[in-house]
Amino acid sequence: MAGAVDLAAVKARSEAAARAASAPPPSGETFVIDVDEANFQSSVLDRSFQVPVLLDLWADWCEPCKQLSPILEKLADESGGRFILAKIDVEANPRISQMLQVQSIPTVFAVIGGQLVPGFQGALPEAKVREFIAALLEAAQQAGLSGTPGAEAQPAEPQPVAVPEDERFTAAEQALEDGDFDLATERYLAILSAEPANLDAQLAIRQVALLRRLSALAPDAVARATAHPDDVELQLAAADGELAANHIEAAFGRLLRVVKRLRGDERMPVRDRLVEYFELLGPDDPRVASARRELANALF
Repeated sequence: MAGAVDLAAVKARSEAAARAASAPPPSGETFVIDVDEANFQSSVLDRSFQVPVLLDLWADWCEPCKQLSPILEKLADESGGRFILAKIDVEANPRISQMLQVQSIPTVFAVIGGQLVPGFQGALPEAKVREFIAALLEAAQQAGLSGTPGAEAQPAEPQPVAVPEDERFTAAEQALEDGDFDLATERYLAILSAEPANLDAQLAIRQVALLRRLSALAPDAVARATAHPDDVELQLAAADGELAANHIEAAFGRLLRVVKRLRGDERMPVRDRLVEYFELLGPDDPRVASARRELANALF
């Protein structure tokens, strides 16, 4: 997204790529695997630097899942290891479901080079599933993944993932480049209306909100906030500036100090801004986990 704050966990992806390079390549026995919280890192994120990983989120009680899963398993076996199917029981692994913001099942995502690729919800017919997998494999090839069982692992620095262009996102990003925050938000909301679980659109809306505020941010926002520590609006503005400058701990610390000073509903705008920051950075950022705990202690 043009002008967006770079919040990507590049270091984490590089470390995952390095682990994948030292791991054995997927074998003919592992085209369909069961994944839980314990092996999600190694079986999905690390492995995605060798071969694309398709996530099938399901549950025993879900009838549409029983229609979709056999199709995915069949296509995984047919692929001969060009992609790995990772089956995740959302009932047994609620933290994974929460991390991916799954709202209904079956839900399918893909992971290529450590990056989440939006998929689809519901039990699609086999022909449509084949189309999605074909696009996935093309994206993986463009990203430099061979997608074969005996392929050499990728180097530690992952290549950018090229996913099929989505004209809806292109239109929204164009509005953002034009400085039309209202239109950009409207277009991202239209995507969410059609696909409530679209993680890219959810993140984009939060980024647009931040960029809108940053466009009106005073150059001396931090100095003004320091001079008036009891002015909540100034503290919120200063925290935005610190986040944009990648001073993450400073932004967190500033707002956590404000939350601790306030009482009752006065804390909610600051709490909401912190939660927005947590979502922008993602659950894998260690600074988020620490700040979440401190926020919870301050509120309760």
